Amino acid sequence: MFTGLIQAVGEVASIDRAESSARLTIKSADIAAQIAQGDSVSVNGVCLTVVAFDNSGFSVDVMVQTLNLTSTGALSVGSPVNLELATRTADRLGGHIVQGHVDGVAKVAAISADSQWTRMDISVPGHLMKYVVAQGSICIEGVSLTVGELNDAQDLVSVWLIPETLAKTNLSKKVIGDLLNVEVDVLAKYVERLIARGQDRK
Repeated sequence: MFTGLIQAVGEVASIDRAESSARLTIKSADIAAQIAQGDSVSVNGVCLTVVAFDNSGFSVDVMVQTLNLTSTGALSVGSPVNLELATRTADRLGGHIVQGHVDGVAKVAAISADSQWTRMDISVPGHLMKYVVAQGSICIEGVSLTVGELNDAQDLVSVWLIPETLAKTNLSKKVIGDLLNVEVDVLAKYVERLIARGQDRK
């Protein structure tokens, strides 16, 4: 489990592609100093397993399904990636519950900024909009964000990014048209499931 509070921004050092998978090597001395082989790491919101590491970074294997269903397949050497280690039981839950199981790929629709914040309008797959509520939480590229506005007619979610978020994540590098991993609040999905099952049994 993760919280959506990014601990470091790494850089893709290499991508070794095979027929059904790819091995990503990511440069991040900060994260490498805290991990062991087999640990879970959130990479742009995708929960991946460390298969090798050294003082400068670590490697993860990504299955073809993950490459196809997330923005991971669009990464290239030099791409900045948001990184978070799995939450420990003693850690503060500063963001919200994030599983690292990406629900879909969104797209940057618009960006506007002033001196205090940056507004990002995100085009979200329509089938996920029912799980998003104003002032609720959403995970974008592994970052826990608060939903500022919703436009259900256009399937748009708007978030406001403060300077601290821009400085500590890769969201400052995003431009219109970029792909974004999105994970909706898992609690909303549990509620939907409970209600649906209850109605089926009536």
